[in-house]
Amino acid sequence: MKSLASVHRPPRMPLAALLRVYSAGEWRQHPWRHATAVLAVLLGVALSFAVHLINQSALSEFSAAVRSVNGQPDLELRGAAGDLDEDLYARVAAHPTVEHASPVIEAGTLARRPGGERQRLRLLGVDALAAGPLAPALVPRLADGQDRLDLFANDAISLNAAAQQALGVAPGETVEVQVGLQWRRLRVVGSVSAAGTPVGVMDIGAAQWLLGRLGRLSRLDLRFVPGTDPAQALAALDLPADVRAAEPDAATQRVSNVSRAYRVNLTVLSLVALFTGGFLVFSVLSLSVARRQQQLALLGVLGLAAHERLKLVLAEAALVGLLGSTLGLAAGTALAALALRLLGGDLGGGYFPGVAPSLQFSATAALAYGALGLLAALAGGWVPARAAQAIAPAQALKGLGGRLSAANRRGLGAALLATGVVLALLPPVAGMPVFAYLSVAALLIGGIACVPDAVALLLRLWPAPRSAQALLALERARRMRHTATVAVAGVVASLSLAVALTVMVASFRDSVSRWLDAVLPADLYVRTSAGATADAVHLPPEMVQAATALPGVARVEALRVTTLALDPARPGVALIARPLDQPERRLPLAGELRPAPPGALAVFVSEAMVDLYGARPGTVLALPLVPGRPPVTAHVRGVWRDYARQHGSVVLDHDDFVRLTGDRRVNELALWLADDADLAAVQAGLRALADDPALLDFASVGEIRARSLQIFDRSFAVTYWLQAVAIGIGLFGVAASFSAQVLARRKEFGLLRHLGFTRAQVLAVVAGEGAAWTAVGALLGVTLGLAVSVVLVHVVNPQSFHWSMDLLLPWARLLALAAAVVVAGTVTACLAGRAAASPSAVLAVKEDW
Repeated sequence: MKSLASVHRPPRMPLAALLRVYSAGEWRQHPWRHATAVLAVLLGVALSFAVHLINQSALSEFSAAVRSVNGQPDLELRGAAGDLDEDLYARVAAHPTVEHASPVIEAGTLARRPGGERQRLRLLGVDALAAGPLAPALVPRLADGQDRLDLFANDAISLNAAAQQALGVAPGETVEVQVGLQWRRLRVVGSVSAAGTPVGVMDIGAAQWLLGRLGRLSRLDLRFVPGTDPAQALAALDLPADVRAAEPDAATQRVSNVSRAYRVNLTVLSLVALFTGGFLVFSVLSLSVARRQQQLALLGVLGLAAHERLKLVLAEAALVGLLGSTLGLAAGTALAALALRLLGGDLGGGYFPGVAPSLQFSATAALAYGALGLLAALAGGWVPARAAQAIAPAQALKGLGGRLSAANRRGLGAALLATGVVLALLPPVAGMPVFAYLSVAALLIGGIACVPDAVALLLRLWPAPRSAQALLALERARRMRHTATVAVAGVVASLSLAVALTVMVASFRDSVSRWLDAVLPADLYVRTSAGATADAVHLPPEMVQAATALPGVARVEALRVTTLALDPARPGVALIARPLDQPERRLPLAGELRPAPPGALAVFVSEAMVDLYGARPGTVLALPLVPGRPPVTAHVRGVWRDYARQHGSVVLDHDDFVRLTGDRRVNELALWLADDADLAAVQAGLRALADDPALLDFASVGEIRARSLQIFDRSFAVTYWLQAVAIGIGLFGVAASFSAQVLARRKEFGLLRHLGFTRAQVLAVVAGEGAAWTAVGALLGVTLGLAVSVVLVHVVNPQSFHWSMDLLLPWARLLALAAAVVVAGTVTACLAGRAAASPSAVLAVKEDW
């Protein structure tokens, strides 16, 4: 027989019906409040999803372009020092295991239509008779009316569609290609189907002659006889020691690996908005539960169980997350499409220059980021849902109880903080600071969990005020410290993030500024055609002597930059040759110098070389300086900071470089001017040394410094927007929390009015509580932010980008930020507490009569 309780138990109302009948009314009554929560989730999802789409589209487009240009050989052979000896081609092509071999020479240079603007151009020289089976996209298609022998002419070039569009030329017209300080005119005789960035294809012999690299090859593409094991074939070929073999997709993988840290850090940064969005959902639903406390209690009396109230509030949070995620995915897709059209796929990192990708939507990524938005909303709605579950219906109907509070799990916050410290000490995983990210999360959550105990400790130390209103506000803040978790948690989270980002950006900017001072000691710098490869566009050696003799020039130094392939799986390492008579003054060194053995070649490596190649001071590097010759043994004397080359760089003295290689080409001149020198006259004299003065670019140290810092500020502009969003959400949380408390404490405020407190005095009590809690929250937020900034500066950046920086604390900015939060929090609490002094608060006392 059924029990009496089961017989008279009211039927359960479906959750969907409750949302439609009950929750929808709350949304209609306060649409802007809930729209703000939806907007917070929307912004977080839109920003993170847009960053993902831009990065993925750029990487996919770059991969397609590499496959189009490189073709699909089994292996590529490249020289560690740059070029291969052309004699290697004949020996490899004749080997019985090799079915096809295609020689290629390539260079990055600049081109223009006669009298037009310069554009980047990737110039390739191929053997049209051998390239077809391996790279059909590079085989020229002659235009109508062109002679077949034009395919092999010294002044003929075929352009892909991107090059024809960028240069504004068509087959039958002419273009000019820069080589050194000269323009070489070429006839456009056809087209190639290579995709991606602008590409020009010439006969390999003509390209070698044009670039001054007769007898040299950039790479050799191989396809083996079917069934051949590539490893065994390489062993049988018995290649020279300075030849590197790599799979055709290695270039794409290298770019993906190098840009991965940048892309992941950008994604994590964009997720900060989603993290703070979860706090805004928490604040909105906390206020909503407080306003509907008696309604929820009435539903409980009518049969809505406690766990059903929990599900109801979580369902409301899920609706916020679902709506915000859906709109965020649409906004993120539109934002990504707009960014790709206006900015390309680079996003300021410099990893995909010249790539103009089309948007590639990913349904899997959309589901993942949509789920993140939903999860953030559910996490924000968990505490309000538990508060709704804990409502005692009988007391709540009388206006008693129902105070939002955080569970007192003593020790949880301290354990999370300790865990964050331990995680920060762990090494990266596959080159990514995974544990450092987890450390930041543990520090943030642990700091928020410590808010009640920290508030109690700090307020206990606060001296007792003499004013009755201030004393009442302070005692209320002391005794209701668990409520402070609701009010202060948003301030702590948002301010700590703002402080951490402020310190990180300030530290990085200061380090870059001091690095520029160290690497730019001269008054004037001269180079040609930024954006071209150093071996294709350079200054003639005789220009150095001629520049030294110019009036007003006190000293001239030459800089040579080339690339070495130390590891086929990684991007090339920059080799920088410059005068190093006093390395401790000329380089921004990190650490002490080690003496090199007498007569040994001494080099200095960047911090990335230490992480990627283990090139610590005192170790030995084998540098393939000259193609076809054995590597040169170099002793590492010290480590220097290089913020321009993430993949590593090696610096050696310019005289040693010329002695070992015989290469006297120059990429850049540094000029020290006399005190009475006329800058304009010096530039005019330098231009007179060039066949085309327009090919020379001049920059003073002030111009380079200003431009570099401007690029830096533009790259980190998103952090300032995130700081503003985080602070705004934190203050909204304060307003929502105090509004909820005012509703729950109407009788308390009404009793104060009956005891003789004026409206202004009641508002002063509320403002005093707001000032006390936001001041404590600001102190905790700054402290927690400084801890997070240490992890960002000393762990995340070195593990992600292989460079270090000095921690800089901009105290004036941090104090101003904290003071602004305290003032804004006090004003926000005062505005939110206006209901405390309203007539309804006085009448609320009669509810118990």
